[in-house]
Amino acid sequence: MRSPNGNQVPNQFIIWADEGRYFQSYRTIIAFIDNNGKVFLDKDSWDYSVTTGKYRNIFLGEKRDDTMYSIKTGEYELKDLN
Repeated sequence: MRSPNGNQVPNQFIIWADEGRYFQSYRTIIAFIDNNGKVFLDKDSWDYSVTTGKYRNIFLGEKRDDTMYSIKTGEYELKDLN
């Protein structure tokens, strides 16, 4: 994963798979976007830390409040991704 400045970010990864894209922070899957655009967030780790949140926001292309709204409305699903 790259920072907004274009630098490689250690311990933050976007993983491309046949079924979609994963965002991983260190060894923990934080979010998954399937090929249909459905977003799944890890129920325990989606909002783990400020740093994880910063890169989750970049991965999702939104701010935390937007993510919280999408969880509340059911657009995003909380799930055990680990």
